[in-house]
Amino acid sequence: MAAEVEIAVKRITRFDGQGKAKAFCDVVLGEAFLIKGIKVLEGKKGLFVSMPRQQGKDGNWYDTVLPLTREARQQICEVVLMAYQAGAEEPSTGQGESEG
Repeated sequence: MAAEVEIAVKRITRFDGQGKAKAFCDVVLGEAFLIKGIKVLEGKKGLFVSMPRQQGKDGNWYDTVLPLTREARQQICEVVLMAYQAGAEEPSTGQGESEG
């Protein structure tokens, strides 16, 4: 059984406008690892979280960070969306806002 790892949003940058990208954020895992480039996107069914990706030589996009369990992915998504929604009530500068 895996131990619970503390997940916190270190920085979140929100975007105003009509595009699908709503924010980029950096997440800290257990005060030991930093994941940069997690995205909050607007989809047909609402907001969702996308892990960092890199384009391969074949033109396809590949995740560069892969949560190994469904529970880990869900926990990261919940923390990121809560941070995004908490800040959505505040005025956005589009310059980058710090959390935690």
